[in-house]
Amino acid sequence: MLDAAPVSTPMNFSTKISSDGVPLDDPAAFKRLIGRLIYLTNTRPDITYAIHRLSQFVAAPTTLHHQAAFRILRYIKQTPGQGIFLTANNNLQLQAYSDSDWADCPDSRKSSTGYIVYLGDSPIAWKSKKQNTVSHSSSEAEYRALAQTVCEL
Repeated sequence: MLDAAPVSTPMNFSTKISSDGVPLDDPAAFKRLIGRLIYLTNTRPDITYAIHRLSQFVAAPTTLHHQAAFRILRYIKQTPGQGIFLTANNNLQLQAYSDSDWADCPDSRKSSTGYIVYLGDSPIAWKSKKQNTVSHSSSEAEYRALAQTVCEL
């Protein structure tokens, strides 16, 4: 990956990741790569969504999932200085942001929830997760995202 061209985003968000594609001959390398990338999400919340979307397919990865994982590596190459920055200021104001995307998963039609919580200027908690139930509207998906964020707070 040293000679690979860097990219500016970890994932092509217009492309939906699904179970389509040609199954990999040896999925062990893909599983190891995803495991290492999950470990990296502890300090790189910018790649959390993309990696957790790919981690849903470790049981039966395809060539499309492998290409998406390589795109994340190319993004990491582009942004080596990114990560969590913990400031030493005295601003202890708690802020939280949440969002959801309605019926994003093409296989189950479930929505995804994401949130991030800041203490001052430093992120202290974040999560991206597929919702447990199918939402009937975008408002319901947003409400579920907000409820998960409030539970975290």
